[in-house]
Amino acid sequence: MKKAICAIVISLTAMSSLGLLAETDTAAVTVKERDSQAVLYTVYRGDYAQIGAAIGKLFALAGPKGIRPAGNVYLVYLNNPKLVSKEHWLTEIRVPVGEDALKLAGSLGEMTDVKKLQAVTVAAIKKPTGVEDLSPVYKELFEWIAKNGYISIDGCMEEMKNQGPAANYSQTESVIMVPIEKMGNQ
Repeated sequence: MKKAICAIVISLTAMSSLGLLAETDTAAVTVKERDSQAVLYTVYRGDYAQIGAAIGKLFALAGPKGIRPAGNVYLVYLNNPKLVSKEHWLTEIRVPVGEDALKLAGSLGEMTDVKKLQAVTVAAIKKPTGVEDLSPVYKELFEWIAKNGYISIDGCMEEMKNQGPAANYSQTESVIMVPIEKMGNQ
């Protein structure tokens, strides 16, 4: 129970400090099961606006190693941009890959590797096209999580469905997800 309360407090504190608690008219929250999967990943440090180059490098590494992407890129946000300067923002870039890529685990570099993720339940909400400020989206998502008896159990992630024109984030279609479990199940 202490873990659950701590996770809620940390999540809400982070959302509040990010200014992510405002009004919204976004689509409804859904609960999804994310299957276990192998992912090629790297940890990127820096401004979100420059993350495209790191994604490109990850794909450039994959091809020669025989690693084939098997799904959309998604980003896991590892720290709070309101508490850390942008040159120190940390984001894990993940690309789902085939299970055969796991044979390369431990051989790709210090901050880049292949790993197996466990299946997880997520609360998900679609990012409205034309929006850059996700405050209303996160507000709706975290309110829904609390009202429905869930707790956040890991960092927020964003699955990129497409890339907006000229990498314009506001035009990018994505789904914001928070790994969850029912309170009392930890």
